[in-house]
Amino acid sequence: MVGVPTFATPPGFLGLPFTSTPAALSVAGIPLDIGTTNRAGTRSGPGAIRAASRMLVDGAHPVSGVNPATLSLADLGEFAIALGDIQASLALIERQAAAIPHLLAFGGEHGATLPLLRALSKRIGEPLGLLHVDAHCDTWPESFGQEYGHGSVFFHAINEGLVDPHRMIQMGIRSTVQAEVAAWAPARGVTVLSAQDVHAEGIVVAIACARAVLGGGPAYLSFDIDALDPAFAPGTGTPEIGGLASWQAQALIRGMAGLDWRGMDMVEVAPAYDVSEITALAAATLAWEYVCMVGPTLGR
Repeated sequence: MVGVPTFATPPGFLGLPFTSTPAALSVAGIPLDIGTTNRAGTRSGPGAIRAASRMLVDGAHPVSGVNPATLSLADLGEFAIALGDIQASLALIERQAAAIPHLLAFGGEHGATLPLLRALSKRIGEPLGLLHVDAHCDTWPESFGQEYGHGSVFFHAINEGLVDPHRMIQMGIRSTVQAEVAAWAPARGVTVLSAQDVHAEGIVVAIACARAVLGGGPAYLSFDIDALDPAFAPGTGTPEIGGLASWQAQALIRGMAGLDWRGMDMVEVAPAYDVSEITALAAATLAWEYVCMVGPTLGR
C-alpha cells in the first residue's frame, strides 16, 4: 500500500479537494437542520460522511471494478442555507442545485430533498421516478404545525408533480403513523414495501419490484439513513427498530444498476448519536456504491 495513510486522507468526500466547479458527478453537503421533529444534529452529517469515506479511497469496487479516482467527480463543499428560515433555505438550495448536472447530496434533514427534486424536475422537464428508502413515509401534510418539516417532503413532492407516484416506491417503511397518512401515498399509486416485506420476501424480490416500478424513465434515489436498523445506524434523529441491514441496503443499490439515475441524496445522519462512526460509514459506503454505479455512465 502506497500514498497517503487512511487517517491522513484530505477532508473532502473520498479525499477530494473542495472546488466550486461541478464535474460530471458532484457531491455537496446540505447542513439543513431546522425542520427536525426529534433529535437534532443532522447539520453535522455531511462532514461525518466525508470523514468516514476515508475508508474507501484505496482501490476499486470489489464487484464492478470501478475506481472512483478515475471518474469525473467533484466535492463542492456545503450549500448555503438561511439560518432559521426553512422556506428561504429551500429556495437557496434549489438555486444552487439547479446549476449542477448530476448531484449526490449529503444531509442534513430530509426536507432538503424537496428543493433538490424541484430543481431536477425543472431541468429535465418531467416528473421523476423515485426510490425512497426510509423508516418513515414522510407524507404527513405538516410536521407538528410546520408545513415544510422533514416529515412532509414527499407530500409536497407528489402534490407539486415533481415525482410520478406510479413510478415511486418507498422501501423500509415501519414507523408508527396515522391510518390516513399511511393510506395517502398508496391511494395515489405509490408502491410501499415495509421493512418486514423486505425481510420476509428477500432483497432480491425487493430489487425486482423497485426496478419494475421505476421502469426506464429518469429516476432519483433518496436514502434516509434511518431506513437501516439502529443496530447498523444509531446515529440518526428518528431511529426505528426492525429496519434494513446494511448489507441489504448495499445489495439494493447494486441492484439498481442500469436505470436512468439523475441524482441521489443521503440524509439524516446525526453524528452526535453515532457509535464508532458506524452510521457515517454506512452512509459513506452507500454513497460510494452510487458513485461506482452511475459514475462510469457520466464520463471520466
